[in-house]
Amino acid sequence: MQQALQAFPTMRPVSVWQWSPWGLLLCLLCSSCLGSPSPSTDPEKRAGSQGLRFRLAGFPRKPYEGRVEIQRAGEWGTICDDDFTLQAAHVLCRELGFTEATGWTHSAKYGPGTGRIWLDNLSCSGTEQSVTECASRGWGNSDCTHDEDAGVICKDQRLPGFSDSNVIEVEHHLQVEEVRIRPAVGWGRRPLPVTEGLVEVRLPDGWSQVCDKGWSAHNSHVVCGMLGFPSEKRVNAAFYRLLAQRQQHSFGLHGVACMGTEAHLSLCSLEFYRANDTARCPGGGPAVVSCVPGPLYAASSGQKKQQQSKPQGEARVRLKSGAHPGEGRVEVLKASTWGTVCDRKWDLHAASVVCRELGFGSAREALSGARMGQGMGAIHLSEVRCSGQELSLWKCPHKNITAEDCSHSQDAGVRCNLPYTGAETRETWYWDSGNITEVVMSGVRCTGTELSLDQCAHHGTHTTCKRTGTRFTAGVICSETASDLLLHSALVQETAYIEDRPLHMLYCAAEENCLASSARSANWPYGHRRLLRFSSQIHNLGRADFRPKAGRHSWVWHECHGHYHSMDIFTHYDILTPNGTKVAEGHKASFCLEDTECQEDVSKRYECANFGEQGITVGCWDLYRHDIDCQWIDITDVKPGNYILQIVINPNFEVAESDFTNNAMKCNCKYDGHRIWVHNCHIGDAFSEEANRRFERYPGQTSNQII
Repeated sequence: MQQALQAFPTMRPVSVWQWSPWGLLLCLLCSSCLGSPSPSTDPEKRAGSQGLRFRLAGFPRKPYEGRVEIQRAGEWGTICDDDFTLQAAHVLCRELGFTEATGWTHSAKYGPGTGRIWLDNLSCSGTEQSVTECASRGWGNSDCTHDEDAGVICKDQRLPGFSDSNVIEVEHHLQVEEVRIRPAVGWGRRPLPVTEGLVEVRLPDGWSQVCDKGWSAHNSHVVCGMLGFPSEKRVNAAFYRLLAQRQQHSFGLHGVACMGTEAHLSLCSLEFYRANDTARCPGGGPAVVSCVPGPLYAASSGQKKQQQSKPQGEARVRLKSGAHPGEGRVEVLKASTWGTVCDRKWDLHAASVVCRELGFGSAREALSGARMGQGMGAIHLSEVRCSGQELSLWKCPHKNITAEDCSHSQDAGVRCNLPYTGAETRETWYWDSGNITEVVMSGVRCTGTELSLDQCAHHGTHTTCKRTGTRFTAGVICSETASDLLLHSALVQETAYIEDRPLHMLYCAAEENCLASSARSANWPYGHRRLLRFSSQIHNLGRADFRPKAGRHSWVWHECHGHYHSMDIFTHYDILTPNGTKVAEGHKASFCLEDTECQEDVSKRYECANFGEQGITVGCWDLYRHDIDCQWIDITDVKPGNYILQIVINPNFEVAESDFTNNAMKCNCKYDGHRIWVHNCHIGDAFSEEANRRFERYPGQTSNQII
């Protein structure tokens, strides 16, 4: 099959293999009709693969190679490449009607599939009569993504007795492979993303236009969603009709009839013109769409003013922990508190409602099994059932969650279609900067939501660098996954108390700067310091381990406490007045990082003892008990009053995380000079905006009664 054609440089084509349940060229085999490696007189009685069907999909490929897909219980799915071997490929090629395998592929070489991932950690000896005889994690039990779909390359030789009638080959010219919008005028000069123009589909013979006879708003809705836009608007039909009379057209598709909820145009009812059709689209013209970009992309498309004119309330849905815009764990706002969504019955329709609600296109993938990391706190929704036409996830029928219904290991997520902006980072390169003669940008300050560096605050055309040598130019390391640290706020509230600790027991703490500056002038070893103690339990809920920025060769040994410090600054502890003024010096904690405990199915990796590796594994947490040195704030100089206790993890952003908005925790506290009451502890992004404003305006307690 020929390679996919290169799209125009300003267009981002959308590939059909991400969505089409049939692919470009399907070899669809009913395994109950297949023989064993030797001729079988009664293939219908093969027990191993009874009820399963197999096919090859994806592109570009030949008829005897492709992504392996299995149909089980009426649902097509793929196989993860974890532990996949040539022996497994042999078994699957025989299931597909070939004599043996000559190779196999990993990392979705033939494109990522959709739907379930049926098998993971598949282990075969190669002699099995059926894939059901191979060891695996079990049907439908997988921690993979479709970027890990396995493929096989079979020997182009059929099994004896194989019947060609079992092969369903879809002809090449009957596939919509990609879709794009081509501006009718000003091609190549329009700002990105392109939002209006002629709908074109790529067929094996090249790009073709779509006849607009019977074209509906539902069709436009599907096309815009595929290209990363949440909605569509009416076009100036008279203008395009007049323009069409002056241009030649090549129609390849007609009779398109979408319901508006499809994830891809290929899932709509449609018809292809045959090669011998001479009269194409009589009385009609090329289909045209005009898409409305979401707020994130409105500025670059010249529609910012229109978007800002609409009243914007606080969103009730958000995405967390994604590596890219438009992907992440789905969280919803209920009773002023953010929580997650259980993945039971989670599908593309519900995922697309979320994506469009957030200003993106339709969903590219509906993620289950906490593929975007586990949340903490409440799980608000379960069994969400959307038709795909709802304007908000909250409009979909759903079940209110109960404690025993779901766990955070079932948190739902999404990946949305995004507009092509030309700003994607595709590769990271390192080179000797000695030949760099000019620094073009300085003072860069980004929030993390910008689409390119140009959108970040910076010094402008006049760069200002304290160190002007080219060896001080900035660089990056890109990653698809990152850690995500979160503090267990309830534990802080439960364990907080005051201790008056004698100075003669604080020499090590003073050496590590764990006391307020006034301690330097104290009458050592006499007297004491008043300490606010509490435990902190820091969870890694991301998709990559949290590792110190520096390697072991640069760790600092602290003789007093007898351990290495892998990070100079890991956590800040502060006591603030209600207006934000710091009254107790922030404790810059430099801890030993290790896995204290982990979830049931996770093994510990990091331990500080014996100069061991430091870090926090995904699914584990590092516990610092209230009774260890430096696990406190020195409040000796703090006067009685109402305050805010603030804890910030990874405050200098030294280690990459998928989400920094949840690194801060705050509590209200009242100190009467003898006792302290800590309450209302919460992660910085756990409340609604209004609830956070109420917290910041909190007048304090007039008595010691906490309500």
